[in-house]
Amino acid sequence: MPFGTFYSTNITPDRETGIGAWSEQDFVRSMREGVAPDGSNYFPVFPYTSFTRMSDGDLSDLWTYLSAQPAVARANRRHEVRAPYGWRVLLPVWKWMYFRSGPSRPDPARPAQWNRGAYLVRGPGHCAECHTPRNRFGAMREDLQLAGAADGPEGESAPNITPDLETGIGEWRAQDIVWLLQTGAKPDGDSVQGLMAEEIELGYEHLAPADLESIAIYLRSLPPIHHQVEKKKQ
Repeated sequence: MPFGTFYSTNITPDRETGIGAWSEQDFVRSMREGVAPDGSNYFPVFPYTSFTRMSDGDLSDLWTYLSAQPAVARANRRHEVRAPYGWRVLLPVWKWMYFRSGPSRPDPARPAQWNRGAYLVRGPGHCAECHTPRNRFGAMREDLQLAGAADGPEGESAPNITPDLETGIGEWRAQDIVWLLQTGAKPDGDSVQGLMAEEIELGYEHLAPADLESIAIYLRSLPPIHHQVEKKKQ
């Protein structure tokens, strides 16, 4: 991140270095509230700010899956973040200012397919975490939701995925979005690289076609935001 390096943690069921000593309630609390079993707060680079929107059923299924993985004994690495961004004691204030916990609720005025897409994009897909620029305190800017970010994870830029005709994906059809999430291929014949390529290979390409269509419908329904993102390494 622009203010330092955070290292991902061991989430295998190893009891000493992973989450093997956790209960399912501990796991749900971490995903929904960003709180560890010992009561300490997680830095929001762990995207509980999006995972909080996941349903109880999906969180339970995810816990079951993680619990069934092989346990790996590997200690977590200490973050390397400059002050004050690495001060965990400030996180309660940050959460009070920027974080609202709780699962998402469907919009009764919208069709089921749109609501499914909204859930996938805003919750388990956590698309805004990379595709939204952040303020100086590391919180996502609500006025530029999904409008792209120059300083994303690993220093990569993330493009504008609102339907703006000039700076976003306004010229893309729903089928183009589905095809990209299945194959990594863009409508112009180019292909995505870096972290997004990994997201597709390890995640999106395994989703049901109906879910990918729901994502496309939701993204195309968003208000277009004119925001040109500086391109960085791919």
